[in-house]
Amino acid sequence: MNLSAKIEAILFWKAEPVSVKKLASLLNVKVEEVKAGLVELEKTLTGRGVTLVQTDEDVMLGTAKELSPLIEQLTKEELTRDLGKAGLETLSIVLYQGPISRADIDYIRGVNSQFILRALLIRGLVERIDNPADARSYLYKTTLDLLSHLGISKVSELPEYEQVRKDIEVFKMETNEVSGEVVTS
Repeated sequence: MNLSAKIEAILFWKAEPVSVKKLASLLNVKVEEVKAGLVELEKTLTGRGVTLVQTDEDVMLGTAKELSPLIEQLTKEELTRDLGKAGLETLSIVLYQGPISRADIDYIRGVNSQFILRALLIRGLVERIDNPADARSYLYKTTLDLLSHLGISKVSELPEYEQVRKDIEVFKMETNEVSGEVVTS
């Protein structure tokens, strides 16, 4: 695999801005080599659905500007749909347990929550923050906009906040006991 393909794979996998220095470190090459690989990748992506979005220090994959109307239409459709039961369930978990990892959300719900979280992120209801315990993952927490929309100033003002938190902890402990797992948190 050539360097530009490796850079493309990393940027696709990360799905967020990555510094040129970080790319050099990940690929064990010099910054100048990464910059040359980015030039090659940019040429490769010409006329495609994605493009490189760059600042002086960071780079990421983004949609090609020619496809902006299509992406705008899809985003509007996404934002006008109801959240549905799964969305409300996931939002409630983030509200009452956040900041919380996607793995923990999936565990509580019993299903993969990736697409639900994406929809909540797009709508600005939750935000993703770095996980101080694991640099490879993120935590999800509610946004100030959501709290404002709900008419509260902090999550502890949610109805039955303490009781719901306790109920979720009991659920997690009971589930761990049934599966034979050892609870570490």
